[in-house]
Amino acid sequence: MSRTTGTTSDSRTALRICPLCEATCGLTLTIEGTRVTGARGDREDVFSQGFICPKGASFGAVDADPDRLRTPLVRRDGELREATWEEAFDAVAAGLRPVVERHGPHAVGVVLGNPNVHTMAGALYPPVLLSALGTHSLFTASTVDQMPKHVSSGLLYGDALAIPVPDLDRTDHLLLIGANPLESNGSLCTAPDFPGKLKALRARGGTLTVIDPRRTRTARLADRHVAIRPGTDALLLAAVAHVLFEEKLVDLGDLAGRVEGTDELGSALRDFTPEAASEACDVPAGTIRALARELAAAPTAAVYGRIGSCTVPHGTLASWLVDVLNILTGNLDRPGGALFPQAATDRAPRPAGPGRGFALGRWHSRVSRHPEAKGELPLSALAEEIDTATDEGTPVRAVIAVATNPVLSAPDGDRLDKALGTLDFMVSVDPYLNETSRHAHVVLPPPPPSQSAHHDFAFNAFAVHNQVRYTRAAVPLEPGRMAETEILARLVLAATGMHGADPSAVDTMVVDGTLAKAVDDPNSPVHGRDPGELAAVLTGLTGPERRLDMMLRLGPYGDGFGARPDGLNLEKLLAHPHGIDLGPLRPRLPQVLKTRSGRVELLPGPIAGDLPRLRDALRERPDGLVLVGRRHLRSNNSWMHNVPALTGGSNRCSLHVHPEDAARLGIADGAPVRVKGAGGEVTAPAEITDGVRRGVVSLPHGWGHDRPGTRLGHAALDPGVNVNQLIDGSLLDPLSGTAVLNGIAVELTPVT
Repeated sequence: MSRTTGTTSDSRTALRICPLCEATCGLTLTIEGTRVTGARGDREDVFSQGFICPKGASFGAVDADPDRLRTPLVRRDGELREATWEEAFDAVAAGLRPVVERHGPHAVGVVLGNPNVHTMAGALYPPVLLSALGTHSLFTASTVDQMPKHVSSGLLYGDALAIPVPDLDRTDHLLLIGANPLESNGSLCTAPDFPGKLKALRARGGTLTVIDPRRTRTARLADRHVAIRPGTDALLLAAVAHVLFEEKLVDLGDLAGRVEGTDELGSALRDFTPEAASEACDVPAGTIRALARELAAAPTAAVYGRIGSCTVPHGTLASWLVDVLNILTGNLDRPGGALFPQAATDRAPRPAGPGRGFALGRWHSRVSRHPEAKGELPLSALAEEIDTATDEGTPVRAVIAVATNPVLSAPDGDRLDKALGTLDFMVSVDPYLNETSRHAHVVLPPPPPSQSAHHDFAFNAFAVHNQVRYTRAAVPLEPGRMAETEILARLVLAATGMHGADPSAVDTMVVDGTLAKAVDDPNSPVHGRDPGELAAVLTGLTGPERRLDMMLRLGPYGDGFGARPDGLNLEKLLAHPHGIDLGPLRPRLPQVLKTRSGRVELLPGPIAGDLPRLRDALRERPDGLVLVGRRHLRSNNSWMHNVPALTGGSNRCSLHVHPEDAARLGIADGAPVRVKGAGGEVTAPAEITDGVRRGVVSLPHGWGHDRPGTRLGHAALDPGVNVNQLIDGSLLDPLSGTAVLNGIAVELTPVT
């Protein structure tokens, strides 16, 4: 994995998959001793082929941030103080077990942040923790980001993880709504060099359409930019679908016979005419009709929506309609359209047929009775689940927080900030003492990314090209550090009454359990074999590597533990340090489907039940300014504001205001402006720009690094403001529990 270069004996290079965003680019790190001194794109990487963005180029600075915690912290006499690992886990066991034994498992809230899906440890161990603990009090970043897509996929296909992605390399027509991949590098669509892929689309004569209230970098690249009124994404998409039915442009193609509910859908969308939607969306009816006709006429086409269309009042309906348009034009599950990736660690294909389907609301939150979605409760409800007593159940009295900072990422951080301070116990797995982890009784810091192995379990399931890559740690684990995988394994043991057991027992338990199920499964490549003999075959230096080897062998490309000699296993993957190309995306229906009918269920009951609310929105008109968020290429939520190389310049916390709105309100460029919303108010400098449409203002997400007790020295120099403090958390998409972060009403006042 590494090789010596340069003129000094301790200078070398090592390969590493970048963990800093969803693009998962391959990097070549330059290392002096044990310090990463440079990073460039790996030109031989089978997926990214040398592409790198500013985040990846700053890998060394992120890795060596002096504010990263080096040892555990344990709260003693009200103060967090350095402790040994043994003392830290003793404190975790002593703090968590009494809560479980006194109040039951639901009194322990588990909060998982976005960085979990960027590490092997975050993918492998939280599911074990949740299963062993048995709590229903799970809160994750998904309900401030992507849960509408999981819910719509679950209802359409029976599997919340069956998310089709646009076939960027082969499509003729791409329609993006609420997405800005030139800044975000893509989301729920893993695509290194997304900008290059969009430029290649244009170069081969394809068409790019962007629907966004801001003229983003992506919008400036488009053939057509539609500046929609924020929050009306579902109305626009419903009107486009209406035109397909009205003008008899529906053509299911190869999907015919695999879809049910087409006629019922046409009837359900009858009221969503372009003329009815036009005024609400502030998009001409002629433009809406043109969007539909262009989609239908394109040789191949794909519609892709992301966070701008998810974090709105009808986020699940918008996510559903994205797939509806792909289905009605025959572009789902075909090259050049939207296809379902197949990761090397997925389960091996099963015979097509009806499945168990997808259910919502199997349990509800204690206070506001929010239904669960995909096993999760809304992150917006975390504060009230802690600070509000009811006659039903016990409030959350302990929190396990893994790689999460909800004080900044969830609505009404002030309330959550206060609520976390009232917990009986809190443990945080985090490299920083940030706005959330400062409340913990124990902080367990993982090592820098250079000291960890990497495989993308989650993002390969959303990749625009099937491939598999694995990189071992680029530098040895520093003395006094503990691998993140061991931290989480020990956390599982401490939380479930097995404190003191060997952490390798967690991996052994998973391997034994997985293989026992596999040999009992008639469709498994190891059906009928001895699980002990299979376990003995596994290779790898660590428990996580053995688990990866097992998943590869059992997966769709695997060797089946010798049944398919040409198949994948860990040894073969290690022999290909730049990865293995598994080929372009290919049609996979009906195998993907797990609905009870065994078909794509185009108009599932929960969706049909929510359409009247969308119909009512045809008559809604905002009477003032509305707020939308934004991302910057050098940021990933609140992660990177402590790295000097990734802040400054255009990456700053300013309020974008249209020139006409600024003139009307007496706002000067650079002057402070007070922004007031339902949840509170903040003051930020104005940046007057026609990059936002009239009536819309924009603040970036992830800022507000000004709370006492944190250790984020650089971020505190220019803390910015927390945009989520403008939101009180009461407005959610009802099907997914996702917070409405975009299109919320605000008032502006110049600060004099």
